[in-house]
Amino acid sequence: MDKPDSRKTYATASWDERALLLLGVLMTQNQHGYQINEFIENTLCHVATMKKPTAYALLARLESAGFIEVHTEQAGNRPPRKVYTITSTGRDLFHDLLRTNLSAADEATYVGDIGLVLINFLDRDEALACLRQRLARLDTLLTPRPSVPVHGDKLNLSLALDRLTAMRRADRDWLVATIARLENEESAPATEVASTSRR
Repeated sequence: MDKPDSRKTYATASWDERALLLLGVLMTQNQHGYQINEFIENTLCHVATMKKPTAYALLARLESAGFIEVHTEQAGNRPPRKVYTITSTGRDLFHDLLRTNLSAADEATYVGDIGLVLINFLDRDEALACLRQRLARLDTLLTPRPSVPVHGDKLNLSLALDRLTAMRRADRDWLVATIARLENEESAPATEVASTSRR
């Protein structure tokens, strides 16, 4: 049952894209925890990652805040399982989070950029070999994937996959140009930092 005092008093900023994801999955239909995790792991794995403990902890937070309801269901001799249902307040939060997410520009940082900052600590040939390995991995990520099964008429996974592919292609193009630039630059030995001690 909805908590009447929580309606529109929630702080959208205290919830993130993981809450949006879980609420979005529940917008399609009521589901038990196993179904939710299976859908995230098997269908959304290309655009989102969430570990089971994180999902269950977040579902518990959403329940305690009144955004979802949980009831126990038992079929035959199977063990009882929790079934999650989104509430009307949860639908309001979902739409607010969705609007925020769609209108936000990603301020992404990439783990691989750290190596680019420190690239001069390797000699040029070794650095180029590493970048060529990275390029090969990007090419593998760009190979066509099997089509993703449809999950309701409201989820549009193809847009997210199209964006991911476009980002990877742009990264690949940048990497090809960077490798060519480094190959054309004069080879320099690896930079070593002199150890100095202050007294």
